[in-house]
This record gives sequence, structure tokens and C-alpha cells, in this order.
Amino acid sequence: MSPIRVGLLGIGTVGSGTYNVLQRNQEEIRRRAGRGIEITMVADLDVARAKAAVGAGVQVVDDARKVVASPDVDIVIELIGGYGIAKQLVLEAIEAGKHVVTANKALLAVHGTEIFAAAHRKGVMVAFEAAVAGGIPIIKALREGLTANSIQWIAGIINGTTNFILSEMRDKGLDFDAVLKEAQRLGYAEADPTFDIEGVDAGHKVTLMSAIAFGIPVQFDKAYVEGITGLAAQDIRYAEQLGYRIKLLGITKRAANGIELRVHPSLVPAKRLIANVEGAMNAVVVQGDAVGTTLYYGKGAGSEPTASAVIADLVDIARLHTADPEHRVPHLAFQPDAMSDLPVVPMAEVVTSYYLRLKVADEAGVLAKVTGILASADISIDAVLQREADEVGGEGSTHTDLIILTHDCVEAKMNNALAQMQGLPTVLAPITRIRKEELA
Repeated sequence: MSPIRVGLLGIGTVGSGTYNVLQRNQEEIRRRAGRGIEITMVADLDVARAKAAVGAGVQVVDDARKVVASPDVDIVIELIGGYGIAKQLVLEAIEAGKHVVTANKALLAVHGTEIFAAAHRKGVMVAFEAAVAGGIPIIKALREGLTANSIQWIAGIINGTTNFILSEMRDKGLDFDAVLKEAQRLGYAEADPTFDIEGVDAGHKVTLMSAIAFGIPVQFDKAYVEGITGLAAQDIRYAEQLGYRIKLLGITKRAANGIELRVHPSLVPAKRLIANVEGAMNAVVVQGDAVGTTLYYGKGAGSEPTASAVIADLVDIARLHTADPEHRVPHLAFQPDAMSDLPVVPMAEVVTSYYLRLKVADEAGVLAKVTGILASADISIDAVLQREADEVGGEGSTHTDLIILTHDCVEAKMNNALAQMQGLPTVLAPITRIRKEELA
């Protein structure tokens, strides 16, 4: 068979990695795909840089629409990113009858329902393994490898920047701001790290995993998203003393009243494998009713790890290029006419347990008032850690830290209890609340 022809939109870090891996492993990839896969056309605003990256044998243009419209391109790889022009180009490629491979989690998390519907109408594939967890093949695992299972829950460290920051905070005892600057200096964090540190990037990724796991539409607008900017070094230290580590987790879970979809810092027991994932690495834990617990670990970003996922999608499309569209693996694992209307559970209705840190006046009766509020809200306490005042504020200090671990309760109850505790004159600063996930 003649090689399948690929047009590449954007030849930055991932684009150049994709080209290089395809060139280096072309014979092995051909043997697996059953035909060659060749990048024949590249679009990039920096034409000179693109030509230097791909050499003389590839046509380079500065207009991505020329690639999308070219009759000599079978598959379009979209590596531009964002919601704007990338969406237009993907929809135009689909309308032109071309398959699409993308690493754009933001685009799919927000506009995936529209994009997948358009692809279904045209009988083409939109493949997006590279959009979640870089080189870890979690999309394929959920969509195909675990297809016999009723998925119970997924919990993932799916943003390397935040995991690097939390690992450094734990190892060096530094506060968030100091470690963020170091992460930016080392290239782990962008100049504008908002999407990472506020949890948005992880929210996009867990939205896609949730849709595949539970057969619901992608609906990022209903996800609860909380980042790591409010974490302090003492929270990392206290969690460690209590046998936990703090990780930013993307969590989606089957619940009695719908599907939970949330991103936030979580205390995880230190004995769990995922609690020991350090640095910029990613890991995803999936609980299925038949298989039990499975763990997927690896590099969540980078040129060639992400290229590995992009090329895996290219191989899948090459294998299925001529197959009957109705018998391909569905984009979101479930047949399009069999999607579920299970609602996403509002965060106020989620049931979980909590770590609370209160900066309180060092005087008698404070603990009794706080625990009394929790008791009246029907929130039971699992553990209490109260520091000596001079350990927290130095000799002669008049304040101390009170740390409480609770048992499970509905988030709305905890919100009400926190408001009451915050109103106590002996509570001297905003209360830190971190959710706790046993992942058992």
C-alpha cells in the first residue's frame, strides 16, 4: 500500500519530536501499521525554522489552511493549541474528509462534543491520545483495554508542573512562591503558569477521561477546579506527619447521584503508589469492577514522550483508514447513540473527608469550640494534631496551629461548618481546607 500522507500544523516541541521519531523508527512503524506514514506537508508561521527541522523533502507553508485543503493530505495533526483557530482548522479538516490527530486537551474538553459529532457525520476519526498524560497510553487503556469493566473511579496526577512544585515543597520545605520561581527557571513552568497551577490543565484532561470512562459528554464547564496556589509548606509538613502526601489530583468517580468530576489538592496515604510519584512525572489510577486497581505511570509531557502518543494515533488511523466507520472504536468508547445522561455531581453534594488547618489563639477552650461546631454539623473527627505555640510562632507566641482530619461528610455540611469556625474570634486567619482521598 502507498504511504499514508500526513499534514502537520505546528512544528514546535511536540511537532519536531513527532517528525524525528517518525523518521528514526519509520521501518518499525511501517511494519506495525501495514503501510508507511509520511509527513508530507508542514504549516508553521516560522517557515525558516520549519524547513530547518524537516529538510528539503517536505513542503512547508505559512498558512495552515493550505494543509487542511490539500488533496495530498490524508491525516491532519493539530499541534497549535488553544480554542480559537485550532477549532476552526480541526472542523475544516473534518469537513474535508480528513482524519485528525490532536494533543489539544483544552479544545476537546470545551468543544469535544461538537467536534466528535462532526467527525461521526463525516465518517472520520479524531484521535487524541497525546491530549492526556503525554506518553502514557491512558486513553487507549480506558477506551479499549478496560472495555469489559464498569469503571468505578479514576484519580490522576496529570499535570507535571504542579507535581514538580509539590515534590520540591515537600523535599526542601519551601513555600509555593519560591518553588514556582525555580520551576520557571528550570523550564517546568511557563512564564504564565496559570493553567497549570490553578488546575485548569488537569481539569481539561480529567474531563476527557471521565467522558470515556462513563460514556457521558465532555463538559468541562461542570468540573470543579481548584489549584495549588493556596498550599503552604506547613501543610505539606503536617500531612507528612499524619502519614499523607499532598498531590493535585484529577478525580472522576461514579456516585449514587451521578458522576463526580473534580480537580483539587488531596491528601493521599503515603503508602499508596501514586503518593510516591515525584517530580514532573504523571500517573493515573483506574478502578474497574473486574480488573480491580490498575496504575499507569510515565512522562506526562516532553517532545518525544508526547510524540510517542501522536504516532500511536497515526498508526491506529493507518490500520483503520479503510475500515467501515461504524465498526471503528468510538471516539469516547461508547457508541454515539448510547451515551449516558448521568449528571455531573455539584461539588456541594460530593462526599469526602478533610484536612483542616486553623491558626488559632493559644488559649483555653478553642479546641472545644471548634469540635463543637463540627459535632453540631454531624461531622466526625478522625484525628487532631495541636502544635505547641512556640513551635509555630516562636518563643512567647500567642497563636498555634490546630490540624483536624475528619471522616467522610457532604461538602455542603463542611462549607457551613467552616463558615461558623471562621467566625470565631479565636480563629486568626483563613482556614486551610484540603480534601482527603484514601484511594482504596
